[in-house]
Amino acid sequence: MIRIEGLSKSYGDVPVLRNCSLDVARGEVVVICGPSGSGKSTFVKCINGIEPVQAGRIAIDGENLPSKPAAAARVRARVGMVFQHFELYPHLTVLENVCLAQIHVLKRSRDEAQEKARSLLRRVGLADKEASYPAQLSGGQQQRIAIVRALAMDPVAMLFDEPTSALDPEMIGEVLAVMLELAREGMTMVVVTHEMGFAKAAADRVVFMDQGEIVEVAETARFFAEPASERARLFLSRILTH
Repeated sequence: MIRIEGLSKSYGDVPVLRNCSLDVARGEVVVICGPSGSGKSTFVKCINGIEPVQAGRIAIDGENLPSKPAAAARVRARVGMVFQHFELYPHLTVLENVCLAQIHVLKRSRDEAQEKARSLLRRVGLADKEASYPAQLSGGQQQRIAIVRALAMDPVAMLFDEPTSALDPEMIGEVLAVMLELAREGMTMVVVTHEMGFAKAAADRVVFMDQGEIVEVAETARFFAEPASERARLFLSRILTH
């Protein structure tokens, strides 16, 4: 489904990713964790073609991610992306936010786009917010709208870049509940997160990154029970005691 081979990226002379490789199977949920600055967010943005890479190959559903932006956009449209800070258009209503890319990228009619949007809004419990603007919503509601906007494009996979890190604690659960439901329905997901409870509940495998490298890839139960690397053991001892 998603194949990453030898991915390397630098900002100027500063390497951010070093020879990272990972395969994600269809229907698999992979959580990426690691200390701040380890390259997690950059890695997931590279998968979607948002960040260009200096070396390596990325394939989505058997199709290589092209290096040219226009060609990459077509492949990227098949992979949903949910960001830390929602990235909703503040001047558009919820319904307009969810319909915009459907109409302009997928060329759906306005009626088709609205029908799809309303169905998904009902699914996440926000059908009554379609006429609201982002500023009128809580952070948790905005992030659920961002998930709906990505799902409306009928993606073959979903990428999440720390989707709960900008939320107040009481709002985190409502977003994680939507993500957990997606995982149970078989959506292919790559999730950068510090929410280890979500990782334990939803992930098939955990990827541990540090200093731009994939240090360890393990089945979830084994990763939490007996991480193979000293760096992962230290990370877990810190994060699980907080």
